[in-house]
Amino acid sequence: MRRSNVRSVNCGNNQREADKMDPMKLQFRSNNRPGYRNHPFKQHNGKSSLVLYTTIAFVFVFLCYFLVFPNRSDSANHYYGHKKFGIVIDGGSTGTRIHVFKYEVEKDGILRYDFGKNGLASMKVNPGLSAFAEEPERAASAVAELVEFGRKRVPREYWRETEIRLMATAGMRMLEKGVQDRILEACRTVLRGSGFRFYDDWASVISGSDEGVYAWVVANYALGTLGGDPKQTTGIIELGGASAQVTFVSDESLPPEYSRKVKYGNFTYILYSHSLLQYGQNVAFELLRESLIMRSEELDTLQNGKLMDPCIPRGYTHDTGSGKFSPGSLAEKSGYLSALQPGGNFSECRSASLMLLQKDKEKCSYINCYVGSTFIPKLQGKFLATENFFHTSKFFGLGQQAFLSDLVVAGERFCEDDWSKLKMKYYSLDDDDLLRYCFSSAYIVALLHDSLGIALDDERIVYANQVENIPLDWALGAFILQSRTSTDYEHSPSVASVIAGDSFTLLIVFGVLVVLIFTVWYFSKCGKPQLKTIYDLEKGKYIVTRVSRYS
Repeated sequence: MRRSNVRSVNCGNNQREADKMDPMKLQFRSNNRPGYRNHPFKQHNGKSSLVLYTTIAFVFVFLCYFLVFPNRSDSANHYYGHKKFGIVIDGGSTGTRIHVFKYEVEKDGILRYDFGKNGLASMKVNPGLSAFAEEPERAASAVAELVEFGRKRVPREYWRETEIRLMATAGMRMLEKGVQDRILEACRTVLRGSGFRFYDDWASVISGSDEGVYAWVVANYALGTLGGDPKQTTGIIELGGASAQVTFVSDESLPPEYSRKVKYGNFTYILYSHSLLQYGQNVAFELLRESLIMRSEELDTLQNGKLMDPCIPRGYTHDTGSGKFSPGSLAEKSGYLSALQPGGNFSECRSASLMLLQKDKEKCSYINCYVGSTFIPKLQGKFLATENFFHTSKFFGLGQQAFLSDLVVAGERFCEDDWSKLKMKYYSLDDDDLLRYCFSSAYIVALLHDSLGIALDDERIVYANQVENIPLDWALGAFILQSRTSTDYEHSPSVASVIAGDSFTLLIVFGVLVVLIFTVWYFSKCGKPQLKTIYDLEKGKYIVTRVSRYS
């Protein structure tokens, strides 16, 4: 004897509630008792079917998309094969410079740069941002002038997609954090209204380590070694106005604070990178003069009431109004500047420079501290010496691969010459600039040879400020890394092939896909058989059987 309880599924109509079962039928037994197996129809999961049909629908639609729109690749290359622009503002210690870059994103996704006159435009304003410490709002005017230059170089239709960044360096790093923030905020106000793409954190004071890495990137890009064997790369030593940077690939174990990792192409480079703050040429020159005054005051070594300055050519007369000492310095307070007597002695100037470079060396907690208490591993490979290294070498008429011994000879001759003769020989130079070459020649020898251990006849050092037509400016290295990062993010291969296509076509394809999925789901739901559940008294369990939908 069988009694039934029918569950009916009627698509598009309300499902009729199953007939109530009499008390006898309600004596259920556990379906999980031994020997009982669920009916195969109960093991079918509607969700798994939906996933299967959805997958089929996706494949079908995208096959249609590729077949119906065979020229889709042309629209997918909307971001490729056309020119783009980028702007970097270098907030240096002696001036602020804007770089406007034009480049192309080719069809294979490779960025093609042009750092020549057709692809790079630059402009510099003086003084540097750090000079506005007392009046931060004046920094805005300097940046506004540079932004206007950028607007004239970038077509208006590209403004909104052109990134503009301001990166301040050593001059700003020497200021207190609160002063830095006020100057940067004044600059951000201008950059927000520039019309270019800008976020507040794109105006910042970068670390000296970053500056060194960026310089290393552009140097090796120009040499064609970036993206190749790390052992074939070239290190870089920069001598700026307020700091010096040393960056190169080292196979030594590096402390974490001195180690930087750069990924480019298929290679990852482990770099030593560090900035020697206050060891740039201009700041070091003033610190040396202050140290001379302090030493004389402590040792009472005045000669006939005069302090000897070996780094100033003989015959030079100090102008106390032109002294550019650091804020709050002893020289500024004590008025000893007028007492400095030009000594014009290269060897003594070199010794005084070395003493400055070795200050605090007793505090070194590493195996190697070639400059002060700073860890520097043994230099490995070839090096480019840039900025003031190059300017000094060029001033003395030395070649790019001149030996340090050549600089020693040229420096000795210059320092010991009379100031009046030097003025006649170099009449086109400003007094302050000309005055520094005695110190700079001695300081470079003290830094590269006496401190870093580069031999006087070492051929590994090349003095340069550009390679072919590419300037060795750290701002270019920053732009290279940031433009690659931005392009990889915006044009990721996982989405570019579809998103870069025509928006209207994509909308149609998406609509067809949605309709197809719901259609498949509807028919899969309605296509399920009508089931009838009956209780078999003889077997003592429920059984499920099919019944005709139309019976």
